[in-house]
Amino acid sequence: DGIRDYKVTGVQTCALPICGLAGVDVMTATVFQQGQSSFSGLALRFRINDSRLLENIEVLPTVEYWRNNTSLAIGSFGRVHAVRRDATLGSDVRWMFKGETFRGYAGAGIGVHFLSNEVEIPGKRVSESFTKGGLTLLAGVSFASQSRFGNFLELKGHFVGGYRQIKLNMGLSWNR
Repeated sequence: DGIRDYKVTGVQTCALPICGLAGVDVMTATVFQQGQSSFSGLALRFRINDSRLLENIEVLPTVEYWRNNTSLAIGSFGRVHAVRRDATLGSDVRWMFKGETFRGYAGAGIGVHFLSNEVEIPGKRVSESFTKGGLTLLAGVSFASQSRFGNFLELKGHFVGGYRQIKLNMGLSWNR
């Protein structure tokens, strides 16, 4: 095994995976953004665990996307159409509390938000795109399953200058 190899050859090998993919989460979100009504988003994240560190710590590289589309008819003026988008690349670190039927967790992270706004009125279209960094906080609960699949519910806050968001995430997990 790896320990004996180290003592014999001076090179440590390991037959057990000590760092790797612990699972994949697919989720949908109800997004509450400052100054707007709620709308929906989607996300995909990987769960990476390194047993050389603390067993209950997971790193969560994440891709998130939401789009809010509004269209209003304003009498004889015509139709006003507005679209806001946020594509986020982020990484969180979370602590999984002990549990069997369900496990609570809490964490924090960072993200890069690729934001865009478009407004279209009769005869004119205005758009802007920009990139902002932000911090995240999350807390949730994952529910145990007898199979490789499970589910979870979490609350996640994105703190991006001028674009604070709270998300209620629900999803399915594949566990390795």
